[in-house]
Amino acid sequence: MNFRGRRQEDIEVNITSLIDVVLLLLIFFMVSTRFVDESKIDLQLPSASEHPIPTEPASIEIVIDRQGQFFVAGKALPDSAMESLRAALKAAKGDSRDPMVIISADRETDFQLAVDAMDAARMEGLTRITFPTVGRVAP
Repeated sequence: MNFRGRRQEDIEVNITSLIDVVLLLLIFFMVSTRFVDESKIDLQLPSASEHPIPTEPASIEIVIDRQGQFFVAGKALPDSAMESLRAALKAAKGDSRDPMVIISADRETDFQLAVDAMDAARMEGLTRITFPTVGRVAP
């Protein structure tokens, strides 16, 4: 008796030709497909004026000199009291929504004056505050 089983060979399926056919079908459908603009909406967009609309200045400058004198929008304040600074900021703000406040202070000025200017601006609802500086070149 022969109890030894037959040795089965591994079956190999060559799918290279199948991949080639699928790729050719894909290219055929991509080339032959026509894209139709059936859902295109016909719009006529409005035109803009050629003349620019004048814009109001979007910044208020507070200058503090070496002696501690405040200048708001180029006008000197009679004193450095918080109330007069707030009144000047309110007048300079006018109808502007949220102008930028630029606080320029001399380097010899007391730091507290710059903080007072920042506090006055915040009390008037002005939250966009910046301090300009002069850049230095590193040695």
